[in-house]
Amino acid sequence: DTESRLYYVRYPFQNQKGHLTVATTRPETLLGDTAVAVNPEDDRYRDLPDTRVLLPILNKPIPVIFDRYVDTSFGTGALKITPAHDPNDFEIGNTHHLERIKVIDENGIMNEMAGPYQGMERIVEDLEAAGLLEKIEPYQNAIGHCYRCKTMIEPLLSKQWFVKTAPLARAAADAVRAGETRIFPANWEGVYYEWMDNIRDWCISRQIWWGHRIPAWYCQACGEVQVAKETPARCSACGSDDLVQETDVLDTWFSSALWPFSTLGWPDETPELKTFYPTSALVTGFDILFKTPDEFKWKLSTEKEYDWVFRDNACPICSASKTAACMA
Repeated sequence: DTESRLYYVRYPFQNQKGHLTVATTRPETLLGDTAVAVNPEDDRYRDLPDTRVLLPILNKPIPVIFDRYVDTSFGTGALKITPAHDPNDFEIGNTHHLERIKVIDENGIMNEMAGPYQGMERIVEDLEAAGLLEKIEPYQNAIGHCYRCKTMIEPLLSKQWFVKTAPLARAAADAVRAGETRIFPANWEGVYYEWMDNIRDWCISRQIWWGHRIPAWYCQACGEVQVAKETPARCSACGSDDLVQETDVLDTWFSSALWPFSTLGWPDETPELKTFYPTSALVTGFDILFKTPDEFKWKLSTEKEYDWVFRDNACPICSASKTAACMA
């Protein structure tokens, strides 16, 4: 935990006297707020349907919404929603179809969407001067830090590459249900199905230096995006040769599943590929039951030449069975 502060900020009602007080550890992100959320079970706010409040400083009307995610015991029970700068707010924003306004840039400075605060870092002084800062309390806050340089993480909305996983997960789950792949003990099948049957699309792009570079090219002339097996010579839309490859690399989990392709000669029918695929067992742990095994299965299950990469799992702890995955 990090020593932080909890700021109680007043959001004036648009068409009536009074205000709604919101407690937040991130007052600078309120410039990107698109709603204030309260819990529908909270008696303090039952009379607020169809209510709008004014965004402090900017005086922009935003709605008050009802969502059961809001913790009634935190602060005042009213939560500012900033979809572009918080992962939980992002999900709430999707549920309520809220606008996503990114007000902080990649350097941690307020951008042009922050209006008069562009290029600045803090707005607390103006909130206090306007009488909108009710109080400040010390607060222990769990803040993410970079595991490499230990810098505080600033959540930002950005474009990423995703794999559509539902069809792949369905095939992987069907293989277990049909007995083509077995999980031991069987009670862990429920965990497996829960993950596979409710899976979300998989973000596979990473902003790091080392890895398999994503095979996508951006045309600098017309903006066309091309994904190709081989480096394109020209843009497929306008014919320009001014193409720049995507700098993002593949997620390590995704890259790890490329191992059979890069080491055994696929797609050629090599002796090594015939010998080792499909295999009979995969050693794994319960905590990655739904990760590594299925990423390997997904890769070759989509190819006509091969079905599943492996049939069963083996436990490195008890080695109870060569065709079992022990979840102990």
